[in-house]
Amino acid sequence: MESSGETSEIRTVYAAAGAKPELKKLLLFKVYKRRWFMLLVLCLLNCSNATIWLTFAPVADQSAQYLKVSLGDINWLSLVYIVVAIPLSFGTTWMLDTVGLRITLVLGSWLNMLGALGRLCGTPESGVYQLKYVLVMVGQTLGALAQPLIIFTPTKLAALWFPDSQRATANTIASMSNPLGILLANILSPMIVRTSEHIPLLLLIYAVPACFICFLATVGIRSNEPPTAPSASAESSASEPFVQGFKLLLRNKAYLVLLLCFGSGIAVFTCFSILLEQILCVQGYTNDFAGLCGALFIVFGILGSGALGLYVDKTKKFIEATKINMSLSALACIAFSVVSLMPQQKIAVATVCSLLGLFGFSIYPVVMELSVESSYPVGEATATGLIFVSGQVLSVLYIIILQALTKRLADSPLSTCGDEVLSWRVPMMVMAGLCSFFTCLFVFFFHTRYRRLEAEEQATYGERNARGGEGAPSEDT
Repeated sequence: MESSGETSEIRTVYAAAGAKPELKKLLLFKVYKRRWFMLLVLCLLNCSNATIWLTFAPVADQSAQYLKVSLGDINWLSLVYIVVAIPLSFGTTWMLDTVGLRITLVLGSWLNMLGALGRLCGTPESGVYQLKYVLVMVGQTLGALAQPLIIFTPTKLAALWFPDSQRATANTIASMSNPLGILLANILSPMIVRTSEHIPLLLLIYAVPACFICFLATVGIRSNEPPTAPSASAESSASEPFVQGFKLLLRNKAYLVLLLCFGSGIAVFTCFSILLEQILCVQGYTNDFAGLCGALFIVFGILGSGALGLYVDKTKKFIEATKINMSLSALACIAFSVVSLMPQQKIAVATVCSLLGLFGFSIYPVVMELSVESSYPVGEATATGLIFVSGQVLSVLYIIILQALTKRLADSPLSTCGDEVLSWRVPMMVMAGLCSFFTCLFVFFFHTRYRRLEAEEQATYGERNARGGEGAPSEDT
């Protein structure tokens, strides 16, 4: 019987003949309907934090005019998320694996809300808020403090609350809420900000849901984990201590390849999201079209991740799915570096952005699951957190390099960029080259066992190859 009248789905696992007595406690697992509420809160929080992160990128020119700063300063409103997250990520991984899920999420929701409100600086004056760049940066920094607390959580939530048949799907849903927030920023920011005077209204619109989500998290999330585990690995989820787990990761060759190659992939897609409007405006494409391309990138990424998540939940072919999609995304990145420099090619640019999202963005949750599989029994937050840190470090490096490679154009008759017009030809070639190089490195050198699945098979059935055979789990509602 569950407390407070809460109904649960009961999942009974029958051990194979001769199973060890100490494994009998693993024979009864439960999954609670409460897990869907926790997943909803995490999705909303992830989405809100992403909209705050990229509020200004789709309307960089108007933001620069309103705050009276350069485009480089506007880029730092997004880059601060990356810079702040790097040192905090190590503390966040420790916090998730030791302090627990509830405190991490609640703290993240409060920081996210305070960041959104902090950007609304000054007092109302004729219905418009007076903003200053430094105060907006403070608000962005508070939101940046929340990002690691939020973005590291999907694999931990999936591992503790969802059965093995739903883990990849739950991780996909939670992880893709972040690009959904990026999608909303790409759509809403250009739609709301027609002139620079609309920036205060934009910040107010993004602050309202942040407050509501903070209330849901504070009141609704009541525990770190369910009373009864949903799977064998969750039941025996005593992961390695943080320092010991970190040392194990540094000795895991497969994990290090994944860390470097997918960290570079995260950096490439971060550059794409932040710089898209600045790249396209040189050839005469409007902010609305750049927002549409960003939206297509996210929509197709979400659709692809949904299909891919269901596929790997059924087949467990994490490696094959990742290698194929990374190869296709590298081809799409090369195509973008070409078509983005051509004027009057809206269909081609939109198509390539869609393919880049479909093949590249869709593998993020699968890679997060793969990082846990290749590094088990290291804690989920530690394994996924280091990949995130790698992506953040490389994002800062890539953006600095790409901006340094731009050249100011004296004459650009097609430009819709405003006062500062830059050539992105060389940076786009460099970005495509980096994407291709690390994709080849991953395809040829990444090989690993699925350590967590093997451990679950051993614990549940007493032998590795029992999955799919006699004694498979059944579920009663």
